Amino acid sequence: MRLSVIVPCYNEETCLPRLRAALLHVLPPLTDEFEIILIDDGSTDGTLEMLRAMSRSDPRFRYLSLSRNFGKEAAMLAGLRHAAGDLVAILDADLQHPPELLGDMVALIDKGYDQVVAKRTRTGDGHVRTAASRAYYRMMNRLVDVELTDGVGDFRLLSRRAVDALLSLEERNRFSKGLFSWIGFDTAVVDYENVARTDGASKWSLRSLLNYGIDGILSFNHQPLRLAVYLGALCTAAAFGYAMWLVISALLHGTTAPGYVTIMCGIIGFGGMQLLLVGVLGEYLGRIYHETKQRPHFLLKETSHPAGPEAPCVDD
Repeated sequence: MRLSVIVPCYNEETCLPRLRAALLHVLPPLTDEFEIILIDDGSTDGTLEMLRAMSRSDPRFRYLSLSRNFGKEAAMLAGLRHAAGDLVAILDADLQHPPELLGDMVALIDKGYDQVVAKRTRTGDGHVRTAASRAYYRMMNRLVDVELTDGVGDFRLLSRRAVDALLSLEERNRFSKGLFSWIGFDTAVVDYENVARTDGASKWSLRSLLNYGIDGILSFNHQPLRLAVYLGALCTAAAFGYAMWLVISALLHGTTAPGYVTIMCGIIGFGGMQLLLVGVLGEYLGRIYHETKQRPHFLLKETSHPAGPEAPCVDD
C-alpha cells in the first residue's frame, strides 16, 4: 500500500514543524511507502522556504507552489492530481485534523470502503456559530441534490477509485464537500473531538464563510431559480388581489386619493425583490461564464520534482 497525504498550506510557517513531527510519528507504522504533498497556496510568509527545506531533508515531503493564492479548493485539486498513492488522505496543516486518526481510517478502507470521513464535534465552538452551522446544513439538505453532514469537512481518506472519480469532474466552480458526496461509493465515518488551533490564525473570515456557503447552495441545485418562479407567481397573485380590492372599494365607496405609504411600500418591496431575483440569475450566469472560459484551476510556480507528463506546470 502506498499512501499519499495532501496538505494545503497558506501562511502556515508556524504550524509546519509540528505537522512534520506528527506525520513522521504516525505514517511509518502504517506503511513503508508514503508521500506527503504540501501545497503552498500563494503564501506571503516563510511557508515556501520551509517546504523547500523539508523536501531537501526528506524526499518523502514533496511540495507544490501555486503562482498565487487560488484558494483551498484549487490547492486540494493540485494535490489530488499529483498524488500517486493507492490511498490518498486530505488534512489541514494546523493539526485541527488529527493525523492520529489515519490508522483507524486505513483500517476501514481495508474493510472495503472507498471513503472514510472524519466528523468532528462542535466542542469549543460558540453557540451562535454552532446554531448558524446547523441551520445552514438543514437548509442545504433541503435544497441540494446531495447529502451534506454537519461537522464533516475535507479531512478524509480516499481510495484510488474515489480519487479518479473526483478527478474526472472537470467543473471550474468546485465545492468539494458536495463533490465528495456526489461521487458516492461506500463511505464510513470516524468521529473525533474538535481540536482547537494552537498555532497561527484561521484564514476563514465571515465574508469568506458566507461566500463559501453561497457556493455550496448554487453548485448542486437550481432550486433558487425555481424559488424565483414561485415568488414571482405569489407576488403576481398578491398584486392581482390588491387590484381587485381597489376596484371593489371604488365601486362601493367611490374613488379616493391613493395612499403615499402604499405606493412607496409597493415600489420598494417589488424593486428589492426584482434586484434579488436578478442577483440570483446573475450568480448562475456568472458560473456559466466561468465554465465556458475553461481557465485552469491553478498554475504551478515551483515544485519539488521536475515538470513532466505526471507533474504539469499548468493545470489542464
